Amino acid sequence: MKAVTTHSNVLDPEKIRKDFPIFSKEIHPGVPLIYLDSAATSQKPLAVIEAMDAYYRHSNANIHRGIHALAEESTANYEASRQRIADFIGAAKSHEIIFTRNTTESINLVAHSWGRANLKSGDLIILTEMEHHSNLVPWQILTSEIDLRLEFIPVNAEGLLDLDEYKKLLTQNPRLVSFTFMSNVVGTINPAKEIIHLAHEAGALTLVDAAQAVPHFAVNVVDLDADFFAFSSHKMCGPTGLGVLFGKEALLDAMPPFLGGGDMIKRVKLRSFTTNDLPYKFEAGTPAIAEVIGLGAAVEYLDDIGMDTIAAHTKELTAYALERLEEVPGVWLFGPSIEHKAGVAAFTFEGVHPHDVSQILDRDGLAVRAGHHCAMPLHEKFDLPATTRASFYLYNEKQDVDRLIEGLYKVKEIFG
Repeated sequence: MKAVTTHSNVLDPEKIRKDFPIFSKEIHPGVPLIYLDSAATSQKPLAVIEAMDAYYRHSNANIHRGIHALAEESTANYEASRQRIADFIGAAKSHEIIFTRNTTESINLVAHSWGRANLKSGDLIILTEMEHHSNLVPWQILTSEIDLRLEFIPVNAEGLLDLDEYKKLLTQNPRLVSFTFMSNVVGTINPAKEIIHLAHEAGALTLVDAAQAVPHFAVNVVDLDADFFAFSSHKMCGPTGLGVLFGKEALLDAMPPFLGGGDMIKRVKLRSFTTNDLPYKFEAGTPAIAEVIGLGAAVEYLDDIGMDTIAAHTKELTAYALERLEEVPGVWLFGPSIEHKAGVAAFTFEGVHPHDVSQILDRDGLAVRAGHHCAMPLHEKFDLPATTRASFYLYNEKQDVDRLIEGLYKVKEIFG
């Protein structure tokens, strides 16, 4: 199924929503769904659902192991999706694409495999204060085993990274700089190419958490010169339970396997084994075949719309949301101005807990997220227990923002 646009550079959310079956759902009788939680997970277009359904109906078989017709068809579809995904992020070689369960597992793979093989006591890893827990805890676990040093690029009051402090940290000879491309809390789009370039000048490798970035704007891992680059299917119109790790071939070749068994071996004896070639060295066991095919369909869907079109739409919608939210008495916004962000508006409502805000909005079919959004240190930085987060994607429109504002006035009325 092809996506629908009004013309080559303008996205029509009303038509786009027709591609997503869930938007026919009423959250309460007579109350349609207004989905403002795409930073947590995006909705799925019919093209993705149909691609996965077609696999199970017509070509369900295990891959790489059989020589019968179904196995060969499944393998061809699976590897074709790998190539589509490589093309989507600008990777030069499809075998630099490793399938995992999610961004979290991709980061853990690097920490467990590259980290254990290459880091020693006292080595420095640079992170940031705005990281998702998935890019904090794996390094904390490794630090407890190897006694590494963790240092953090500070976040200023506007929600931007302090690059002057980053440059000072780089003088301490870090081994790795691991950072988020786009904050899941405040929507900050970090200058990834500059951060990577400076890290390489200092002799460090880089890992980019691109879970929020890849769904929203075009990326090119070769142009960025990223060493590792991780993202999730479910945030970009694809199915859940699937992540992607891009890694430079030389690095992946030198890394030991992450999990053992199944497809990651070339030869096994009772007391030894030989690892398979890339990418299969890191894909032990039967993979998420239907999900990989589904992500391939999602990539085609997004490509058909155009990532620049999606980026422009999301930016414009976020700017409108920030303007409207500033009108509401008692609402306090967090994060940078629209020049440095997109897709997310995080806020507090004076005197009202975010959970209460979310529950009241839900009565009108508005789905927003309330909590610390798996970024507790960033909330502690701003002395906040939680925030309410509205996040926007290709199927949202200005009327959704208007309904959000109406809902917040209801919150104000209820809580006085």
